[in-house]
Amino acid sequence: MRITFPHLGNAYIAVESLLRGLGHEPVTPPLTNRQTLERGSFHSPAEMCLPFKISLGNMLEGIDLGAESVLMIGGWGPCRLGYYGEIQRLLLEALGKEVEFITLEVPRGNYSRYMVHLQKLTGSTKFDHLRSGASLSWAKLNALEELEILALQTRPREKKRGATTGYLQYQLEQLRAAETVQEVEEILSTASRGFLRLRAREQNRPLRLGVVGEIYTVMDPFSNLRLEERLGYLGVEVVRTISLAEWVKNHIFKKALGLYSLAPLRRLAAGYLRGFIGGHGLESIARSVDLARKNLDGVVHVLPLSCMPEIVARGILPRVSRDHGIPVLSLMVDEHTGEGGFQTRLEAFVDMVQRRVGRLGK
Repeated sequence: MRITFPHLGNAYIAVESLLRGLGHEPVTPPLTNRQTLERGSFHSPAEMCLPFKISLGNMLEGIDLGAESVLMIGGWGPCRLGYYGEIQRLLLEALGKEVEFITLEVPRGNYSRYMVHLQKLTGSTKFDHLRSGASLSWAKLNALEELEILALQTRPREKKRGATTGYLQYQLEQLRAAETVQEVEEILSTASRGFLRLRAREQNRPLRLGVVGEIYTVMDPFSNLRLEERLGYLGVEVVRTISLAEWVKNHIFKKALGLYSLAPLRRLAAGYLRGFIGGHGLESIARSVDLARKNLDGVVHVLPLSCMPEIVARGILPRVSRDHGIPVLSLMVDEHTGEGGFQTRLEAFVDMVQRRVGRLGK
């Protein structure tokens, strides 16, 4: 079966290996660009958020390349992610796109529906092939996140501007082509040494800013206007608080087995949130408190326009900032966000944090 899927940063590298291991042909849409967004926005309800519009554009581009099926994730709770797949299926159907939708989500009592979708993916795949494909995919997912973190640490310290971004892209291409877990490990080992060679010998301590917010806009460079890269060029080491590998482990596996608990996050957010608000709203508050306790210099909060959980978090973060003495900048993005204003706000925030750090003598 020829299966397409929406982009989420560089996760396509792992998804391709997983689908091949399951005996399918991945149909990877072109990397998200302005045309993707415009096409998805044109066919989406106006009130839907940026991730919905971009992922619909990705699906349309994948179908143009001959995909027979669409792989999508689902969810439940106040966040609208749980409705994405069904609404997108209906929109594609209205456009005359005859494709099968495979939506994977954590079952809530209805295990039969979950198993039907899972069986569509696994089919008659032999266990050994399934295991090797899943192992390679998991290794790639963890490796690409490690490569990205190495780039975040190197970019504010690099000798030549842009060298880190170019080197990261090269290593990601190598990772995409890897066919065994051993190759993945070798690529990561080589890259670890390579990133060190890009750093200047004499280094000042860079600012360290944590990034929190809705998972898609935090992890997808097109959605957040290359936020991490822009901060790196401003001399900032970005500290991630969201990992897709951790999300998969917690929300796909542990939650399905009843082993995932929000208790640690609730303890961190105590006094700010009383209950579950969906999405990554709880995480945005809890991680901001944690970043302050770890003496980071500031927090950047990124969210899509109309995202209810993150709008709630946005209203609480000023209090977190006052209580814990950590500067917080909230950046809302949609299809109309301009690069000029976005860059200006980042530069002003970084300058303010730099002066504050100087006064505090950190």
